[in-house]
Amino acid sequence: MGAYDDLLGYDRDTQALAQVAGRLAWDQETVMPRGAAAQRAEETGAMEAVLHARRTDPRVGDWLTAAKAPDAAGDAQLREIRRAHDRARKVPADLATALARLTSRAQGIWAEARAADDFAGFAPTLGEVVRLRREEAAALAEGGDLYDALLDDYEPGATAAELAAIFDEMRPGLVALRKRALEAPAPEPVRGTFPAGAQLDLARDLAARFGYDTARGRLDIAVHPFSSGSGDDVRITTRTATDDPFNCIYSTIHETGHATYEQGVDPAFRLTALGRGASMGVHESQSRICENQLGRSRAFCHWLYAELRARFGDIGVADEEAFYAAVNRVHRGYIRTEADEVQYNLHIMLRFDLERALIAGDLEVGDLEAAWNDRFEADFGYPVDRPANGVLQDVHWSVGLFGYFPTYALGNVYAGCLYRALRREVPDLDDHLLRGDPEPATVWLRKNVHRFGARDLPRDLITRACGEEPSAGPLLTYLEEKFGALYPG
Repeated sequence: MGAYDDLLGYDRDTQALAQVAGRLAWDQETVMPRGAAAQRAEETGAMEAVLHARRTDPRVGDWLTAAKAPDAAGDAQLREIRRAHDRARKVPADLATALARLTSRAQGIWAEARAADDFAGFAPTLGEVVRLRREEAAALAEGGDLYDALLDDYEPGATAAELAAIFDEMRPGLVALRKRALEAPAPEPVRGTFPAGAQLDLARDLAARFGYDTARGRLDIAVHPFSSGSGDDVRITTRTATDDPFNCIYSTIHETGHATYEQGVDPAFRLTALGRGASMGVHESQSRICENQLGRSRAFCHWLYAELRARFGDIGVADEEAFYAAVNRVHRGYIRTEADEVQYNLHIMLRFDLERALIAGDLEVGDLEAAWNDRFEADFGYPVDRPANGVLQDVHWSVGLFGYFPTYALGNVYAGCLYRALRREVPDLDDHLLRGDPEPATVWLRKNVHRFGARDLPRDLITRACGEEPSAGPLLTYLEEKFGALYPG
């Protein structure tokens, strides 16, 4: 037990330092002064140098060789620490530091380019990010597929070929359902003025209803909503638009799904390699099931309609059913985070294909905007109007998150499987949602997903929770039933 205890004690400090690094990123996205960007890049690079040195310390390898786990959870601890150690050893320290420094700086450059609709101004920085990520991928892949090496950071064990096969299975049904919906009469949208302060009051209430513990978290404003942290310090952000309350409502519910996952991990795993979500695909399943299957359900929409009228007065729709149709309106649009459930995965497939080509060297950054615009018009049937609605809309590539995007669609697949199991095991769920009470669902998710943290590999975790191997079938059935009823052919 000596080597095992020494290893976990050392790793606890590494995990704590990683949380501090995450807090730097949260600060940069929320309250950091604009003029601090250059210094923050240096601070981020210095922190990454410390973390890389700790993860590659030869003692970690010695402890891993000698350690004997006391139980199955201990075996999982060794598996995750070994995985992080092996991956870190493959990446030169100067490359890891350079990436951290560059992506911190690139985030601010992207934000300015997005505000100015200026992809050309961002392209040189993005080109450097892609170059360094290709270099990192080559070190990790050791002759294998570069994209798979990056994907493994976010979805351990998955390959691009496997995900492409799932997406190919999904695409025809999604395209057909979208075509049918867009050819039908569009439901009336919500109309009115929704003050930002009142939206944030509602957002805080929604987060609490979905299980967010504000004694261990906080809600702030960011350009791109996100969740950050784990254990006893998990923070979320949202955004507001005075003519559109849905952006704030569903961004908040989405990020709350992420946050309650982290808050729900077994406290025994806190500040260990298991004290986080199993993968980004599993993480997205939690945010998407909260946002969509629960938050956009007919029952919850009926409650939310009355809540919005009480807070904002007339919102331009006649009744609960008209509101449910407005919430789930299939509509033309450019922005992934504002896309309806039918079209969302098509946005992800576009990004997945483009970033695979970037990492493979089949597409260069100078050609990315044109490639995005061509693909978008081919997939969605109308041209991109400006870069902020196209290639500049997402923060992910600026911070080097290549391999992350496909986990959004995989998360939807996992969510479809989990929702089928949830409905089977909580048959009176709609009665609770009609009262604005998703607690039976969040309790089920905590019991079957959250508490295990990263103890189980992603597919194993979903299989155990659902009683069957994950597949696209439940998601496609859910979408066809829901939107087939909303848009009968």
